[in-house]
Amino acid sequence: MDEYAWPTGPEVPAAEAVRQSWAKTVAALPVGARVGGEVIGRQRFGVFIRVEGVSNAVALAEITAMPRGMELPPLGAHIEGTVIDHAHHNHQVKIRLPT
Repeated sequence: MDEYAWPTGPEVPAAEAVRQSWAKTVAALPVGARVGGEVIGRQRFGVFIRVEGVSNAVALAEITAMPRGMELPPLGAHIEGTVIDHAHHNHQVKIRLPT
C-alpha cells in the first residue's frame, strides 16, 4: 500500500453530502472546539479526518498545524485536535493537533 492515500471508501462521506451539511458542520464545530476522529486519508501536506459526532464532517490537519517533528498519523488512527479555521471553498474543517 502506498504511504499516501486520498480519502476513499465507505467510511468517507460523499462530496455532495459534505457540501450540503456544511452550514451545520460550521455551526457544530466553531473555532476553538475540540474534535476527534479517524484518519481517512494521508498526503504529504497533512491528514484528512472523519470527525466523530458530526455527520458528513471532514477535517484536515496540515503539517503546518502539527507539532514540530511529528510523524503523520497512519490511516485508521484516532486523533484529536482543535478547530482553527473553516475552509469554505472546499468544505473542510482545519484543525491543529496538540503539542
